[in-house]
Amino acid sequence: MHLFELTRIPVAARTPSVPEWALGCFRRRSISFFTGEVDDTTEVLWLQSRGLSADFRRAPGTPACESLRALGERSPAELLALARVEGGLARTRWDGQAMRWSDWVSFQTHSKWPEPGRLERVGNCLIEFAPSGAYVEDWRWQPSGVGSLIGLSLIEEKDLESGAVLYRGGGLIVCGRHAGFVRGRAQELPFGQPLPDFLQAHPGDASALGTAFSCDAAFGTASSEQGDFVVTLGTLPWRVGQSLLNLDGFSYPTADGEVLQYLEAEGRRIERRFLVDTLEGDFQGSGATLPSPSARAWLERERAALLG
Repeated sequence: MHLFELTRIPVAARTPSVPEWALGCFRRRSISFFTGEVDDTTEVLWLQSRGLSADFRRAPGTPACESLRALGERSPAELLALARVEGGLARTRWDGQAMRWSDWVSFQTHSKWPEPGRLERVGNCLIEFAPSGAYVEDWRWQPSGVGSLIGLSLIEEKDLESGAVLYRGGGLIVCGRHAGFVRGRAQELPFGQPLPDFLQAHPGDASALGTAFSCDAAFGTASSEQGDFVVTLGTLPWRVGQSLLNLDGFSYPTADGEVLQYLEAEGRRIERRFLVDTLEGDFQGSGATLPSPSARAWLERERAALLG
């Protein structure tokens, strides 16, 4: 069964929902720190379903790499740059003002963003404040076309012949023509030590390098409503330009909300087990928000001077 066929059966969200205006895909315009410093060059994308968030971050100048094997040929400086890329998926909870993230499955191995986010949105602009005052982020909602809103938590991915677990944790979020797929490491790394520090502590260790880069967190876009998602940003640079995931081989959800996917990949027969967070068709979202009557009247009165 094709992934989008899952949305034909309505399934209630399994976690408390975020506001409608927080759903979809957002691209960060900038982050401003309390020091007055601003970063407006790092590429950052955020996907939000009813109860799951995924984000992906890549600094300009991050080196390319053609394969996992080619990592061993990169200089120490290049490896550290590749190890600073971010990507992950978490559960979300909304308390009416702030969003909180938990149970991260992430490429990074320390809590780089520990605070909840106090969110406010006007039009296509969503502002996220760190309650401590450490920073504020300016996000812009991205048009998604008409499509599906899907959130699936990945339990595990395994090789059916050997029984080996290939990935553990993560999930899939689809917001119209935007999607993110995160697969966590089968072998966890010690939490609390930044990933670049881990690599520096294991120079020339091919096994450590393979484990470090075994978390696959990728963002993709589709050229059409039913088209394949193509990776444009991810923690594994050789995935850029590839298909985000096979969209076939899914089963309808069980009574417990579990979805299975069976597929062939790299000569293996693979099973993926997911839990449903969100399955909705005809998702579109909007770049507008609801104003107060006075705000609407003001804009109409001053439109010529404000918008030309």
